[in-house]
Amino acid sequence: MAYLKGFIELLYLMALLGLAMYGFSNAITVFIYWRTKKRSPQPSPIQEWPLVTVQLPIFNERYTVERLLKSVLSLDYPKDKLQIQVLDDSTDDTSSLLKRLVKQYQKEGFQIEYLHRNNRQGFKAGALSEGLKTARGEYIAIFDADFIPPRDWLKKTVVYFHNPKLACLQTRWGHTNADYNLFTRAQSLGIDGHFIVEQTARSRAGLFLNFNGTAGIWRRSAIEDAGGWQPDTLTEDLDLSYRVQLKGWQIDYLPDVVVPAELPVQIEAFKKQQFRWAKGSFQVVRKLFFQLLTTPMPETKRVMGLIHITGYFVHPLMLIAFLLILPIGLLSPHFLRMFPWTMISAFGPPLLYLVSQTETNPRFTDRLRLLPILILIGFGLSLNNALAVFEGLTRKETGSFNRTPKFNVTAENKNWLQAKYVSQISRLVWVEFGLSLYGLLSMIILYHHLGWGAIPWLSIYVASYGFIATMNLVQNWQTSRYKATQYSTV
Repeated sequence: MAYLKGFIELLYLMALLGLAMYGFSNAITVFIYWRTKKRSPQPSPIQEWPLVTVQLPIFNERYTVERLLKSVLSLDYPKDKLQIQVLDDSTDDTSSLLKRLVKQYQKEGFQIEYLHRNNRQGFKAGALSEGLKTARGEYIAIFDADFIPPRDWLKKTVVYFHNPKLACLQTRWGHTNADYNLFTRAQSLGIDGHFIVEQTARSRAGLFLNFNGTAGIWRRSAIEDAGGWQPDTLTEDLDLSYRVQLKGWQIDYLPDVVVPAELPVQIEAFKKQQFRWAKGSFQVVRKLFFQLLTTPMPETKRVMGLIHITGYFVHPLMLIAFLLILPIGLLSPHFLRMFPWTMISAFGPPLLYLVSQTETNPRFTDRLRLLPILILIGFGLSLNNALAVFEGLTRKETGSFNRTPKFNVTAENKNWLQAKYVSQISRLVWVEFGLSLYGLLSMIILYHHLGWGAIPWLSIYVASYGFIATMNLVQNWQTSRYKATQYSTV
Protein backbone atom coordinates (compact mmCIF):
# COMPACT_ATOMS: atom_id res chain seq x y z
CA MET A 1 0.00 0.00 0.00
CA ALA A 2 2.85 2.36 0.83
CA TYR A 3 4.41 1.78 -2.61
CA LEU A 4 1.09 2.46 -4.33
CA LYS A 5 0.62 5.63 -2.32
CA GLY A 6 4.14 6.77 -3.18
CA PHE A 7 3.61 6.04 -6.87
CA ILE A 8 0.34 8.01 -6.94
CA GLU A 9 1.99 10.93 -5.17
CA LEU A 10 4.92 10.93 -7.61
CA LEU A 11 2.66 10.69 -10.65
CA TYR A 12 0.44 13.50 -9.39
CA LEU A 13 3.42 15.71 -8.60
CA MET A 14 4.91 15.10 -12.07
CA ALA A 15 1.60 15.98 -13.70
CA LEU A 16 1.42 19.25 -11.76
CA LEU A 17 5.02 20.15 -12.57
CA GLY A 18 4.46 19.34 -16.24
CA LEU A 19 1.35 21.51 -16.38
CA ALA A 20 3.24 24.30 -14.64
CA MET A 21 6.05 24.07 -17.20
CA TYR A 22 3.71 24.31 -20.20
CA GLY A 23 1.68 27.08 -18.60
CA PHE A 24 4.81 29.04 -17.77
CA SER A 25 6.05 28.61 -21.36
CA ASN A 26 2.87 30.32 -22.56
CA ALA A 27 3.59 33.25 -20.25
CA ILE A 28 7.13 33.41 -21.67
CA THR A 29 5.68 33.41 -25.19
CA VAL A 30 3.46 36.38 -24.31
CA PHE A 31 6.47 38.22 -22.90
CA ILE A 32 8.47 37.54 -26.08
CA TYR A 33 5.52 38.72 -28.16
CA TRP A 34 5.29 42.03 -26.31
CA ARG A 35 9.02 42.60 -26.66
CA THR A 36 9.36 41.64 -30.33
CA LYS A 37 6.01 42.24 -32.03
CA LYS A 38 7.25 45.44 -33.66
CA ARG A 39 10.06 43.56 -35.36
CA SER A 40 9.15 42.28 -38.78
CA PRO A 41 10.92 40.90 -41.85
CA GLN A 42 11.46 43.44 -44.59
CA PRO A 43 10.38 42.88 -48.20
CA SER A 44 12.65 43.59 -51.13
CA PRO A 45 11.62 45.06 -54.50
CA ILE A 46 11.40 42.47 -57.30
CA GLN A 47 12.47 43.29 -60.84
CA GLU A 48 10.84 40.22 -62.32
CA TRP A 49 8.17 38.09 -60.67
CA PRO A 50 9.35 34.49 -60.14
CA LEU A 51 7.47 31.43 -61.36
CA VAL A 52 5.15 30.14 -58.63
CA THR A 53 3.27 26.86 -58.47
CA VAL A 54 0.09 26.90 -56.39
CA GLN A 55 -0.82 23.44 -55.10
CA LEU A 56 -4.40 22.72 -54.06
CA PRO A 57 -4.63 19.34 -52.26
CA ILE A 58 -8.26 18.21 -52.27
CA PHE A 59 -10.15 15.21 -50.95
CA ASN A 60 -13.96 15.14 -51.18
CA GLU A 61 -14.62 18.88 -50.89
CA ARG A 62 -17.64 19.47 -53.10
CA TYR A 63 -18.86 22.45 -51.06
CA THR A 64 -15.72 24.60 -51.20
CA VAL A 65 -13.70 23.84 -54.35
CA GLU A 66 -15.49 26.29 -56.64
CA ARG A 67 -14.81 29.12 -54.21
CA LEU A 68 -11.20 27.98 -53.83
CA LEU A 69 -10.48 27.91 -57.57
CA LYS A 70 -12.17 31.24 -58.11
CA SER A 71 -10.05 32.93 -55.46
CA VAL A 72 -6.76 31.35 -56.62
CA LEU A 73 -7.42 32.24 -60.25
CA SER A 74 -8.16 35.80 -59.16
CA LEU A 75 -4.68 36.26 -57.68
CA ASP A 76 -3.06 39.45 -58.93
CA TYR A 77 -0.04 37.78 -60.50
CA PRO A 78 1.23 37.45 -64.08
CA LYS A 79 -0.54 34.51 -65.77
CA ASP A 80 2.63 33.30 -67.41
CA LYS A 81 4.33 33.11 -63.99
CA LEU A 82 1.56 31.20 -62.24
CA GLN A 83 1.06 27.44 -62.44
CA ILE A 84 -1.89 25.94 -60.58
CA GLN A 85 -2.08 22.27 -59.66
CA VAL A 86 -5.36 20.73 -58.54
CA LEU A 87 -4.18 17.66 -56.59
CA ASP A 88 -7.35 15.63 -56.30
CA ASP A 89 -7.63 12.42 -54.26
CA SER A 90 -11.43 12.56 -54.17
CA THR A 91 -13.61 9.47 -54.28
CA ASP A 92 -16.95 11.24 -54.80
CA ASP A 93 -18.47 13.67 -57.30
CA THR A 94 -15.92 16.34 -56.33
CA SER A 95 -13.70 14.86 -59.06
CA SER A 96 -16.21 15.41 -61.88
CA LEU A 97 -16.87 18.95 -60.64
CA LEU A 98 -13.14 19.71 -60.60
CA LYS A 99 -12.55 18.27 -64.06
CA ARG A 100 -15.26 20.50 -65.47
CA LEU A 101 -13.94 23.60 -63.70
CA VAL A 102 -10.32 22.96 -64.74
CA LYS A 103 -11.30 22.52 -68.41
CA GLN A 104 -13.26 25.75 -68.25
CA TYR A 105 -10.35 27.70 -66.80
CA GLN A 106 -7.88 26.15 -69.23
CA LYS A 107 -9.97 27.53 -72.08
CA GLU A 108 -9.68 30.95 -70.46
CA GLY A 109 -5.89 30.75 -70.72
CA PHE A 110 -4.90 29.82 -67.18
CA GLN A 111 -2.00 27.44 -66.55
CA ILE A 112 -4.02 25.05 -64.46
CA GLU A 113 -3.75 21.27 -64.43
CA TYR A 114 -5.78 18.50 -62.86
CA LEU A 115 -3.91 15.60 -61.24
CA HIS A 116 -6.00 12.76 -59.88
CA ARG A 117 -4.71 9.78 -57.91
CA ASN A 118 -6.62 6.52 -57.71
CA ASN A 119 -5.36 5.95 -54.16
CA ARG A 120 -4.58 8.11 -51.14
CA GLN A 121 -1.12 6.69 -50.62
CA GLY A 122 0.71 9.03 -48.28
CA PHE A 123 -2.45 11.12 -47.90
CA LYS A 124 -1.77 14.88 -48.22
CA ALA A 125 2.01 14.42 -48.15
CA GLY A 126 1.69 11.93 -51.00
CA ALA A 127 -0.42 14.31 -53.06
CA LEU A 128 1.96 17.23 -52.55
CA SER A 129 4.95 15.05 -53.38
CA GLU A 130 3.27 13.78 -56.55
CA GLY A 131 2.54 17.35 -57.60
CA LEU A 132 6.18 18.36 -57.19
CA LYS A 133 7.12 15.95 -59.99
CA THR A 134 5.49 18.26 -62.56
CA ALA A 135 5.67 21.55 -60.67
CA ARG A 136 7.67 24.19 -62.53
CA GLY A 137 7.71 26.91 -59.88
CA GLU A 138 10.71 28.08 -57.94
CA TYR A 139 8.25 28.66 -55.11
CA ILE A 140 5.34 26.46 -54.01
CA ALA A 141 2.23 27.98 -52.44
CA ILE A 142 -0.27 25.66 -50.75
CA PHE A 143 -3.96 26.20 -49.94
CA ASP A 144 -6.45 23.77 -48.46
CA ALA A 145 -9.91 23.62 -49.98
CA ASP A 146 -11.68 25.93 -47.51
CA PHE A 147 -9.18 28.81 -47.76
CA ILE A 148 -9.80 32.01 -49.71
CA PRO A 149 -6.53 33.80 -50.52
CA PRO A 150 -6.93 37.55 -51.19
CA ARG A 151 -5.94 38.91 -54.61
CA ASP A 152 -2.65 40.42 -53.46
CA TRP A 153 -1.49 37.41 -51.38
CA LEU A 154 1.26 36.22 -53.75
CA LYS A 155 2.72 39.66 -54.35
CA LYS A 156 2.79 40.26 -50.61
CA THR A 157 4.71 37.06 -49.89
CA VAL A 158 7.23 36.37 -52.65
CA VAL A 159 8.94 39.71 -51.97
CA TYR A 160 10.40 38.27 -48.75
CA PHE A 161 12.38 35.49 -50.39
CA HIS A 162 15.35 37.76 -51.04
CA ASN A 163 16.65 36.10 -47.88
CA PRO A 164 18.48 33.05 -49.31
CA LYS A 165 17.94 31.05 -46.08
CA LEU A 166 14.17 31.56 -46.02
CA ALA A 167 12.52 28.18 -46.64
CA CYS A 168 8.89 29.01 -45.91
CA LEU A 169 6.69 31.98 -45.20
CA GLN A 170 3.47 31.33 -43.27
CA THR A 171 0.57 33.78 -43.26
CA ARG A 172 -2.25 34.13 -40.76
CA TRP A 173 -5.48 32.18 -40.82
CA GLY A 174 -8.64 34.28 -40.76
CA HIS A 175 -12.19 33.04 -40.27
CA THR A 176 -15.15 33.06 -42.66
CA ASN A 177 -17.66 31.82 -40.08
CA ALA A 178 -16.38 32.92 -36.67
CA ASP A 179 -19.81 34.39 -35.81
CA TYR A 180 -21.74 31.22 -36.68
CA ASN A 181 -22.20 30.24 -33.03
CA LEU A 182 -20.50 30.35 -29.63
CA PHE A 183 -18.42 27.29 -30.49
CA THR A 184 -16.88 28.87 -33.61
CA ARG A 185 -16.30 32.17 -31.82
CA ALA A 186 -14.36 30.37 -29.11
CA GLN A 187 -12.38 28.47 -31.75
CA SER A 188 -11.49 31.74 -33.44
CA LEU A 189 -10.07 33.04 -30.15
CA GLY A 190 -7.94 29.90 -29.77
CA ILE A 191 -6.61 30.09 -33.33
CA ASP A 192 -5.92 33.81 -32.98
CA GLY A 193 -3.91 33.07 -29.86
CA HIS A 194 -1.72 30.73 -31.88
CA PHE A 195 -1.40 32.92 -34.97
CA ILE A 196 -1.35 36.38 -33.41
CA VAL A 197 0.83 35.70 -30.37
CA GLU A 198 2.65 32.37 -30.58
CA GLN A 199 3.66 32.36 -34.24
CA THR A 200 4.63 36.03 -34.13
CA ALA A 201 6.73 35.57 -30.99
CA ARG A 202 8.51 32.49 -32.30
CA SER A 203 9.19 34.08 -35.66
CA ARG A 204 10.54 37.36 -34.29
CA ALA A 205 12.70 35.62 -31.63
CA GLY A 206 14.27 33.17 -34.09
CA LEU A 207 12.71 30.12 -32.40
CA PHE A 208 11.33 26.99 -34.03
CA LEU A 209 7.94 27.52 -35.61
CA ASN A 210 5.88 25.51 -38.04
CA PHE A 211 4.20 25.79 -41.38
CA ASN A 212 0.50 25.20 -40.64
CA GLY A 213 -0.23 23.08 -43.70
CA THR A 214 -1.88 25.82 -45.75
CA ALA A 215 -1.78 29.55 -46.51
CA GLY A 216 2.00 29.48 -46.83
CA ILE A 217 4.64 29.54 -49.54
CA TRP A 218 7.78 27.40 -49.77
CA ARG A 219 11.08 27.64 -51.53
CA ARG A 220 11.15 24.44 -53.55
CA SER A 221 14.87 23.87 -53.07
CA ALA A 222 14.37 23.90 -49.28
CA ILE A 223 11.68 21.19 -49.51
CA GLU A 224 14.00 19.03 -51.57
CA ASP A 225 17.03 19.71 -49.38
CA ALA A 226 15.16 18.50 -46.28
CA GLY A 227 14.05 15.26 -47.94
CA GLY A 228 10.69 16.33 -49.38
CA TRP A 229 7.21 15.60 -48.13
CA GLN A 230 7.23 12.35 -46.14
CA PRO A 231 4.10 10.28 -45.40
CA ASP A 232 5.16 8.67 -42.11
CA THR A 233 3.26 11.13 -39.90
CA LEU A 234 -0.24 12.65 -39.95
CA THR A 235 1.24 16.15 -39.62
CA GLU A 236 3.43 16.36 -42.68
CA ASP A 237 3.57 20.14 -42.26
CA LEU A 238 5.10 20.01 -38.77
CA ASP A 239 7.46 17.22 -39.84
CA LEU A 240 8.86 19.11 -42.84
CA SER A 241 9.03 22.37 -40.84
CA TYR A 242 11.34 20.86 -38.25
CA ARG A 243 13.42 18.93 -40.75
CA VAL A 244 13.99 22.11 -42.74
CA GLN A 245 14.97 24.14 -39.68
CA LEU A 246 17.26 21.39 -38.40
CA LYS A 247 19.05 21.67 -41.76
CA GLY A 248 19.70 25.37 -41.11
CA TRP A 249 16.84 26.92 -43.09
CA GLN A 250 14.49 29.56 -41.66
CA ILE A 251 10.72 29.82 -41.51
CA ASP A 252 9.12 33.24 -41.11
CA TYR A 253 5.64 34.53 -40.47
CA LEU A 254 3.51 37.47 -41.63
CA PRO A 255 0.70 38.21 -39.13
CA ASP A 256 -0.66 41.07 -41.23
CA VAL A 257 -1.37 38.92 -44.31
CA VAL A 258 -4.62 37.08 -43.62
CA VAL A 259 -6.26 34.20 -45.50
CA PRO A 260 -9.86 33.51 -44.40
CA ALA A 261 -10.89 29.88 -43.84
CA GLU A 262 -13.79 27.94 -42.42
CA LEU A 263 -13.86 26.82 -38.78
CA PRO A 264 -15.38 23.40 -38.01
CA VAL A 265 -19.02 23.78 -36.94
CA GLN A 266 -19.48 20.16 -35.85
CA ILE A 267 -17.91 19.20 -32.52
CA GLU A 268 -17.20 15.62 -33.67
CA ALA A 269 -15.31 16.90 -36.74
CA PHE A 270 -13.38 19.30 -34.50
CA LYS A 271 -12.44 16.46 -32.14
CA LYS A 272 -11.20 14.34 -35.05
CA GLN A 273 -9.15 17.30 -36.29
CA GLN A 274 -7.59 17.75 -32.87
CA PHE A 275 -6.95 14.01 -32.60
CA ARG A 276 -5.10 14.03 -35.93
CA TRP A 277 -3.01 17.05 -34.97
CA ALA A 278 -2.13 15.62 -31.54
CA LYS A 279 -1.31 12.15 -32.83
CA GLY A 280 0.67 13.52 -35.77
CA SER A 281 2.68 15.88 -33.60
CA PHE A 282 3.84 13.02 -31.40
CA GLN A 283 4.68 10.93 -34.43
CA VAL A 284 7.00 13.82 -35.29
CA VAL A 285 8.32 13.81 -31.72
CA ARG A 286 9.13 10.11 -32.02
CA LYS A 287 10.76 10.71 -35.40
CA LEU A 288 12.86 13.82 -34.67
CA PHE A 289 13.30 13.96 -30.89
CA PHE A 290 16.90 12.80 -30.76
CA GLN A 291 17.86 14.88 -33.76
CA LEU A 292 16.42 17.92 -31.99
CA LEU A 293 18.44 17.02 -28.89
CA THR A 294 21.76 16.57 -30.69
CA THR A 295 21.76 19.16 -33.50
CA PRO A 296 24.00 22.13 -32.55
CA MET A 297 21.91 25.22 -31.71
CA PRO A 298 21.42 27.69 -28.84
CA GLU A 299 20.03 25.87 -25.78
CA THR A 300 17.14 28.33 -25.43
CA LYS A 301 16.01 27.53 -28.96
CA ARG A 302 16.33 23.80 -28.28
CA VAL A 303 14.28 23.94 -25.07
CA MET A 304 11.57 26.10 -26.61
CA GLY A 305 11.50 23.78 -29.61
CA LEU A 306 11.02 20.73 -27.38
CA ILE A 307 8.19 22.45 -25.52
CA HIS A 308 6.63 23.52 -28.81
CA ILE A 309 6.76 20.14 -30.51
CA THR A 310 5.43 18.33 -27.41
CA GLY A 311 2.70 20.90 -26.71
CA TYR A 312 -0.16 18.40 -26.90
CA PHE A 313 1.36 16.51 -23.94
CA VAL A 314 -0.49 18.97 -21.74
CA HIS A 315 -3.67 16.95 -22.36
CA PRO A 316 -2.44 13.64 -20.86
CA LEU A 317 -1.10 15.66 -17.92
CA MET A 318 -4.51 17.29 -17.44
CA LEU A 319 -6.23 13.91 -17.55
CA ILE A 320 -3.78 12.35 -15.08
CA ALA A 321 -4.13 15.26 -12.64
CA PHE A 322 -7.91 14.98 -12.83
CA LEU A 323 -8.06 11.22 -12.33
CA LEU A 324 -5.64 11.33 -9.39
CA ILE A 325 -7.14 14.20 -7.43
CA LEU A 326 -9.64 11.90 -5.65
CA PRO A 327 -7.12 9.29 -4.48
CA ILE A 328 -4.64 12.06 -3.61
CA GLY A 329 -7.30 13.84 -1.57
CA LEU A 330 -8.07 10.65 0.34
CA LEU A 331 -4.55 9.21 0.74
CA SER A 332 -2.32 12.30 0.81
CA PRO A 333 -4.42 15.44 1.33
CA HIS A 334 -1.30 17.49 2.11
CA PHE A 335 -0.39 17.23 -1.60
CA LEU A 336 -3.39 19.38 -2.47
CA ARG A 337 -1.70 22.26 -0.68
CA MET A 338 0.67 22.40 -3.67
CA PHE A 339 -2.27 23.39 -5.82
CA PRO A 340 -2.22 27.17 -5.23
CA TRP A 341 1.35 27.73 -6.42
CA THR A 342 0.86 25.56 -9.51
CA MET A 343 -2.18 27.69 -10.36
CA ILE A 344 0.13 30.66 -10.94
CA SER A 345 1.34 29.04 -14.16
CA ALA A 346 -2.27 28.38 -15.22
CA PHE A 347 -2.60 32.07 -16.07
CA GLY A 348 -0.22 31.60 -19.04
CA PRO A 349 -2.66 30.13 -21.59
CA PRO A 350 -5.55 32.56 -20.85
CA LEU A 351 -3.11 35.47 -21.05
CA LEU A 352 -1.96 34.29 -24.48
CA TYR A 353 -5.54 34.29 -25.77
CA LEU A 354 -6.51 37.56 -24.15
CA VAL A 355 -3.70 39.52 -25.82
CA SER A 356 -4.49 38.11 -29.28
CA GLN A 357 -6.11 41.26 -30.60
CA THR A 358 -7.23 41.21 -34.24
CA GLU A 359 -8.97 43.64 -36.52
CA THR A 360 -12.18 41.55 -36.31
CA ASN A 361 -12.16 40.99 -32.54
CA PRO A 362 -10.36 44.02 -31.10
CA ARG A 363 -12.10 44.53 -27.77
CA PHE A 364 -10.67 42.98 -24.64
CA THR A 365 -14.17 42.44 -23.25
CA ASP A 366 -15.13 40.37 -26.32
CA ARG A 367 -12.17 38.08 -25.76
CA LEU A 368 -12.81 37.89 -22.03
CA ARG A 369 -16.40 36.71 -22.59
CA LEU A 370 -15.21 33.93 -24.90
CA LEU A 371 -12.50 32.70 -22.57
CA PRO A 372 -14.74 30.48 -20.36
CA ILE A 373 -16.04 28.60 -23.42
CA LEU A 374 -12.51 28.15 -24.75
CA ILE A 375 -11.46 26.78 -21.35
CA LEU A 376 -14.35 24.30 -21.40
CA ILE A 377 -13.32 23.14 -24.88
CA GLY A 378 -9.66 22.82 -23.89
CA PHE A 379 -10.34 20.81 -20.74
CA GLY A 380 -13.04 18.76 -22.45
CA LEU A 381 -10.62 17.69 -25.18
CA SER A 382 -8.10 16.25 -22.70
CA LEU A 383 -9.37 12.66 -23.05
CA ASN A 384 -9.61 12.83 -26.85
CA ASN A 385 -6.13 14.31 -27.23
CA ALA A 386 -4.52 12.17 -24.53
CA LEU A 387 -5.54 9.06 -26.49
CA ALA A 388 -4.10 10.66 -29.64
CA VAL A 389 -0.77 11.35 -27.92
CA PHE A 390 -0.63 7.75 -26.72
CA GLU A 391 -1.25 6.45 -30.24
CA GLY A 392 1.34 8.80 -31.71
CA LEU A 393 3.98 7.56 -29.30
CA THR A 394 3.22 3.84 -29.35
CA ARG A 395 1.84 2.83 -32.75
CA LYS A 396 4.27 2.37 -35.61
CA GLU A 397 1.68 2.60 -38.37
CA THR A 398 0.81 6.12 -39.52
CA GLY A 399 -2.94 5.65 -39.24
CA SER A 400 -5.73 7.12 -41.30
CA PHE A 401 -5.76 10.78 -42.29
CA ASN A 402 -9.31 11.84 -41.35
CA ARG A 403 -9.69 15.24 -42.93
CA THR A 404 -11.87 17.90 -41.33
CA PRO A 405 -15.05 18.26 -43.43
CA LYS A 406 -16.03 21.77 -44.45
CA PHE A 407 -19.50 22.81 -45.60
CA ASN A 408 -19.08 26.38 -46.91
CA VAL A 409 -20.90 27.68 -43.85
CA THR A 410 -21.60 31.41 -44.18
CA ALA A 411 -24.17 33.92 -42.96
CA GLU A 412 -26.29 33.03 -46.00
CA ASN A 413 -25.61 29.27 -45.90
CA LYS A 414 -25.98 28.05 -42.32
CA ASN A 415 -27.66 24.69 -42.70
CA TRP A 416 -24.85 22.14 -42.69
CA LEU A 417 -27.00 19.31 -41.30
CA GLN A 418 -27.86 18.09 -44.81
CA ALA A 419 -24.22 18.02 -45.90
CA LYS A 420 -22.73 14.78 -47.12
CA TYR A 421 -19.60 14.88 -44.98
CA VAL A 422 -21.13 15.11 -41.48
CA SER A 423 -18.95 13.05 -39.12
CA GLN A 424 -20.40 10.08 -37.26
CA ILE A 425 -20.39 10.37 -33.49
CA SER A 426 -17.74 8.43 -31.58
CA ARG A 427 -18.35 6.15 -28.61
CA LEU A 428 -15.87 8.31 -26.74
CA VAL A 429 -18.78 10.59 -25.87
CA TRP A 430 -19.97 8.08 -23.25
CA VAL A 431 -16.53 7.99 -21.64
CA GLU A 432 -16.62 11.79 -21.47
CA PHE A 433 -19.98 11.63 -19.71
CA GLY A 434 -18.46 9.03 -17.37
CA LEU A 435 -15.56 11.34 -16.55
CA SER A 436 -17.98 14.16 -15.83
CA LEU A 437 -19.86 11.91 -13.37
CA TYR A 438 -16.54 10.78 -11.83
CA GLY A 439 -15.63 14.42 -11.28
CA LEU A 440 -19.01 15.11 -9.68
CA LEU A 441 -18.59 12.12 -7.37
CA SER A 442 -15.07 13.28 -6.49
CA MET A 443 -16.43 16.72 -5.58
CA ILE A 444 -18.96 15.21 -3.19
CA ILE A 445 -16.46 12.89 -1.51
CA LEU A 446 -13.66 15.44 -1.18
CA TYR A 447 -16.03 18.13 0.09
CA HIS A 448 -16.91 15.94 3.07
CA HIS A 449 -13.22 15.19 3.73
CA LEU A 450 -11.47 18.45 2.87
CA GLY A 451 -14.04 21.18 2.37
CA TRP A 452 -13.99 23.48 -0.65
CA GLY A 453 -10.28 23.22 -1.53
CA ALA A 454 -10.47 21.04 -4.67
CA ILE A 455 -14.01 21.91 -5.73
CA PRO A 456 -13.19 24.77 -8.19
CA TRP A 457 -10.62 22.64 -10.02
CA LEU A 458 -12.93 19.63 -10.27
CA SER A 459 -15.92 21.74 -11.30
CA ILE A 460 -14.05 22.87 -14.43
CA TYR A 461 -13.52 19.26 -15.48
CA VAL A 462 -17.12 18.30 -14.71
CA ALA A 463 -18.45 21.20 -16.78
CA SER A 464 -15.93 20.65 -19.60
CA TYR A 465 -16.53 16.94 -20.18
CA GLY A 466 -20.27 17.50 -19.82
CA PHE A 467 -20.19 20.39 -22.28
CA ILE A 468 -18.25 18.51 -24.96
CA ALA A 469 -20.33 15.33 -24.63
CA THR A 470 -23.69 17.13 -24.51
CA MET A 471 -22.90 19.31 -27.51
CA ASN A 472 -21.80 16.21 -29.39
CA LEU A 473 -25.05 14.37 -28.63
CA VAL A 474 -27.22 17.38 -29.43
CA GLN A 475 -25.60 17.85 -32.85
CA ASN A 476 -25.87 14.13 -33.54
CA TRP A 477 -29.58 14.26 -32.64
CA GLN A 478 -30.07 17.26 -34.94
CA THR A 479 -28.46 15.52 -37.91
CA SER A 480 -30.37 12.27 -37.25
CA ARG A 481 -33.61 14.19 -36.98
CA TYR A 482 -32.90 16.04 -40.22
CA LYS A 483 -32.14 12.80 -42.08
CA ALA A 484 -35.29 11.18 -40.71
CA THR A 485 -37.36 14.19 -41.85
CA GLN A 486 -35.82 14.03 -45.30
CA TYR A 487 -36.44 10.28 -45.52
CA SER A 488 -40.07 10.62 -44.49
CA THR A 489 -40.73 13.19 -47.25
CA VAL A 490 -39.33 10.98 -50.02
